[in-house]
Amino acid sequence: MKAPLETPGRLEPMRLGDDATAPIHEVLAELAFKAGRLDNALRGPLQAEAASLVRIMNCYYSNLIEGHNTRPRDIAAAVEGDLSDDPAKRDLQLEARAHIIVQVKIDAQFHDKTLGDPASEAFILGVHRDFYAEVPDVFREIKGKDVSFMMEPGVFRHEPQQDVTVGKHQPPSSTHVAAFMARFQEVYGERPNQTPRARLIDIPAAHHRFAYIHPFPDGNGRVGRLMTHAMFLKAGMGAGGLWSISRGLARGLKSRDEYLAMLEMADTPRRGDRDGRGNLSLGALQTFTLWFLQVALDQVEFMTGLFDLDTFGTRLRRLVETEPDLDPRGASLLEAALTRGEIPRGEAAAITGLGDRMGRVILSQLTARGLLISDTPKGPVRLGLPTDDVDRLFPKLFYEV
Repeated sequence: MKAPLETPGRLEPMRLGDDATAPIHEVLAELAFKAGRLDNALRGPLQAEAASLVRIMNCYYSNLIEGHNTRPRDIAAAVEGDLSDDPAKRDLQLEARAHIIVQVKIDAQFHDKTLGDPASEAFILGVHRDFYAEVPDVFREIKGKDVSFMMEPGVFRHEPQQDVTVGKHQPPSSTHVAAFMARFQEVYGERPNQTPRARLIDIPAAHHRFAYIHPFPDGNGRVGRLMTHAMFLKAGMGAGGLWSISRGLARGLKSRDEYLAMLEMADTPRRGDRDGRGNLSLGALQTFTLWFLQVALDQVEFMTGLFDLDTFGTRLRRLVETEPDLDPRGASLLEAALTRGEIPRGEAAAITGLGDRMGRVILSQLTARGLLISDTPKGPVRLGLPTDDVDRLFPKLFYEV
């Protein structure tokens, strides 16, 4: 078997440029337009609450891709510090919480305009280090047929014992990873006057080439998806944090096996003189790019429908009217919070059309349920999105793979 190239030229072609096909350009335009619409679907405090829920969704599906099925309720509990007494379940909760912590940091830096270049060595090493700083040691222990060691967070593979094989793919040897990642940053790093469209078209290629290099002994898939999330943000496609690429990758467009199959397909070597001039197949990169962008578009469209104010308002009302422990007249408070953003507690009676006492009772029911939340005990209330009600408020957000 021919030994693989150990120079960064092995990654070529790395950018499509003029080789992007017409269907790719069409999806790029549609994705940019519809991501903008999604960004305007929710505003203010409700957008922030929805973005927090989407982080849990992102974490859930990213874990699922790794074979770790940590339920949304358990993830939400972990974020609040409520950990299981079962050691195995607690470890998975801590892993999920670590993912949330890292994404919260990325999102905050983006909103503060301090987010670094997602393709840079500093960013990628930082994500890996921050994630593994929060998880139990069991997740840093690497065991193979002839090797066993503890992985050092935030450090690329650099020793022979860290060489890996991923399915049929043999990534660059550990002693060459630094050179490959330097080339990765050179090609996919941010450039002066780079347009959002130019950034966007590079994201699928960067996602695959990162997986191809497999720069860490473990954690590459998770870091790669968080890097990709940051790249979408920097390309102006984050839509206020209201969608997640991980859900799309876990589901695929036709089946849940597509993601790994498409990554493997993009590993294909060049297939003749008409298949580009690099070591890898240009046609395969075109196919992967189109598929990846279609997955992103599918998720943006799905979340746009889910966060449509009219249909969301209908689901809120149905929840209150069919829940035995809630007074159906509370629907008017939820609708007011949905349209106004937040409402003073003292207006509960006027909004419900009831007296002060009954208004306070209904308000208390909704706050106890988490459907209305407040920063202070007496402060104004706004809509909350409790994890326990997520299946009724946002159908098909979880559990459909």
